[in-house]
Amino acid sequence: MATPPRSPNHHSRNVYCLIVLMLTLSCLGFFVERRNETARLTDAQGLLSTDTTPQGVSGGRARGGGFDSPSGSGSPGGGFSGGGGALPPAGGPSYGGPGYGGGYPSYPSGGPVIVPIPGGYVGGYPGGYVGSYPGGGIAIGGDVGLLFLLAVLGFTVLPLITNLMRLGVNRSGQGIQVVNSGNELTNDVVTITQLQVALLSQARELQTELETIAARSDIDTKPGLNRLLQETALALLRSPEYWSHAKVTDQTVRSRAQASQVFEQLSVTERSKFSRETLVNVGGQVSRQTYQPKPDADPAAYIVVTLIVGTADDQPLITQPIHSASDLQAALRRLGGVTPDYLLVYELLWAPQAASDSLSYDEMLAAYPDLTQIS
Repeated sequence: MATPPRSPNHHSRNVYCLIVLMLTLSCLGFFVERRNETARLTDAQGLLSTDTTPQGVSGGRARGGGFDSPSGSGSPGGGFSGGGGALPPAGGPSYGGPGYGGGYPSYPSGGPVIVPIPGGYVGGYPGGYVGSYPGGGIAIGGDVGLLFLLAVLGFTVLPLITNLMRLGVNRSGQGIQVVNSGNELTNDVVTITQLQVALLSQARELQTELETIAARSDIDTKPGLNRLLQETALALLRSPEYWSHAKVTDQTVRSRAQASQVFEQLSVTERSKFSRETLVNVGGQVSRQTYQPKPDADPAAYIVVTLIVGTADDQPLITQPIHSASDLQAALRRLGGVTPDYLLVYELLWAPQAASDSLSYDEMLAAYPDLTQIS
């Protein structure tokens, strides 16, 4: 005995249930992505929570580079101009060739258009159809419901998959890790790394070396800026006996505008700890100011060097916190190994800068409370 065909109403109910399910999943993916974005912004703000009260200490500063979009990357919003292929004719494509008689036949404009669909049932008749009538009505039959379902899935599942792919973010203890997307040198993904090293005040020669490096570096060119980063890393690597405390933060952001904002906030946070910037090299212009330390200043105890680096890497450069001398050595080598084509922005800050100035133990703890003592 033949099984009677299911009613169209039953088929429609199944389609509507699937549509609602797909829309729900898509909305869920969007909601999760929004929560993830909020968490990322919270992490970025967390990096800026350091006390910014001036600590009465002189500071040195050298900075170069920028977050300009790479050449040929299109508009800042990520758009690209099309090229390589011509646009189709205004009247739509023409389908010709063997088996088609030079194109599909035209139908009278006023009559119904019938597209047979094998295997379907409409009104008890095999072979469903889609009919369009002059009055604007449409009859759907047979497997057209399946085609409609596939179309709905395309519009609902694809956004869901996109949202889930955007969630390919792995949080490490030091920042945000973004899944590689395209060519690192041409996309807008940027990694910002901040490394801070506290050294015992006996490393007075390091102060002089940093002053010489910052004043003479040609930071208007990529090779010159890269040389400044390498020489800074080398100067610190050559003074392991003076290492005392350290800290690293590393985060990856998806746009250069956001990277610029994060970088500037980190820079301002650190610079606000200086009473005066007594040596500055920005844009190749070197300026100096005199500084008179407080007469009742405590004995010098520490020197703190800060490196803020923006690179074209799509992954964090340093994924492990610094607890030991070997951890710090690996971090300095990683930053010193950044190549000129990947280096976008670099800022070197250190305090105290003036030879007569001092940074006591209490001042160091107040200004840099997040530094971890190196074991």
